[in-house]
Amino acid sequence: MNGGDAYGMMEAQYIRRHHRHEIRDDQCTSTLVKHIKAPVHLVWSLVRRFDQPQKYKPFVSRCIMNGDLGIGSVREVNVKSGLPATTSTERLELLDDEEHILGIKIVGGDHRLRNYSSIITVHPEVIEGRPGTMVIESFVVDVPEGNTEDETCYFVEALIRCNLKSLADVSERMAVLDQTVPIDRY
Repeated sequence: MNGGDAYGMMEAQYIRRHHRHEIRDDQCTSTLVKHIKAPVHLVWSLVRRFDQPQKYKPFVSRCIMNGDLGIGSVREVNVKSGLPATTSTERLELLDDEEHILGIKIVGGDHRLRNYSSIITVHPEVIEGRPGTMVIESFVVDVPEGNTEDETCYFVEALIRCNLKSLADVSERMAVLDQTVPIDRY
């Protein structure tokens, strides 16, 4: 078995375990994977910050939290120009610091992502003999009237790919500079 097969098996196992979505006929779903050359604790320190998505999400200009950071917390996100939206209201559905799982649901905003929910999991791995991280993000969303399932998935996947690339860039830069944020500071 080569390394690629082992990666594929681990990805499949994590997806089966953590990325289950109830899907209706009028929805689409997908799962994306990103391998990051930074240790899991560093990547998780960014991902878990539901109150500060702009630390790595390039389309977020501002985030205002309503309440403390915990399950059920709601954030109002301002989206940078260039996207077909200006705001998104999102609720924290799951935050597990032991298993490294974050789940969110979009509950409002001036966009077409209705009934959107996503799960992000962060897993340790070895990349080129060094500590690395496998990030898996899955989502389910309604297909808007006038769009196809393929168009909707393509659009959401493009946004997630940008977010995951930015997460990798920020994490890898922090790892090089050794700017890790201890997890117990939250």
